[in-house]
Amino acid sequence: MKLAILSCLLASVAAFAPGSPANARSPTVVLKEADVAVEEVAEVAEEPAPVAEVVLKPKVPLGGGGHMWGQSDFFFGERVWDTLTMDWGSEQTGKFIRAAEIKHGRSAMLATVGFAFHKSGLTLDKISIHEYLSVTQGIKFADLAAMTPPEAMKMVPAAGITQMFAFIAAFEIYEMTHTPDELVRDSRVAPGLMAGGLTGDIGWNPLDVEITDRRRKAELQNGRAAMVAISIWISHDAIQGSVPFPPLPWN
Repeated sequence: MKLAILSCLLASVAAFAPGSPANARSPTVVLKEADVAVEEVAEVAEEPAPVAEVVLKPKVPLGGGGHMWGQSDFFFGERVWDTLTMDWGSEQTGKFIRAAEIKHGRSAMLATVGFAFHKSGLTLDKISIHEYLSVTQGIKFADLAAMTPPEAMKMVPAAGITQMFAFIAAFEIYEMTHTPDELVRDSRVAPGLMAGGLTGDIGWNPLDVEITDRRRKAELQNGRAAMVAISIWISHDAIQGSVPFPPLPWN
């Protein structure tokens, strides 16, 4: 009787004991699988990350270089040019900057000629058939000839400055609205406002001069020299002692 009761108790205890699942794995198998997983993760981590393809922009030619220090094409500011045309812009940016340089160079060349004429005494009071620049304001050409070029420029009336501005604006509007061949009428955006639309070439060549690379280079170099020259001359006359060079020929 006692043995029967003890057997029943053991059976009931075994019923509440946690049993081993059918798919249970031994600790050794689990550790081996963990090692394999770690090795796979390590292999994935060791694979090099994909490198993004770097596309280098072609260098935009600067043009108009000179010979200096043994270099066939030497430029001041070439690094700035490369930054503007390659890092921040494109070849179209270079065309816009080149057009601006050509226009400034042409203006500076005209300014240097006018400045030299004034300093040499070849003023309008000796050339013009008119005595007055402005009759209403009593400004005579002879009065302007006795001044320095910067002082004479300050005496030009507002109407005269307006005429100069209108003359320049006419050329700018012409270039903005024309292609080398014709006036653009059927476009919502002016050609000069498009990328690379301004080139400094308005197609005006009454002498039918052959445009060669040598002439383009000469214009760029002369324009750059004129920009430096007119800046020095105006500074010399406007601010005494601002130019640390020997006296100019007309002083």
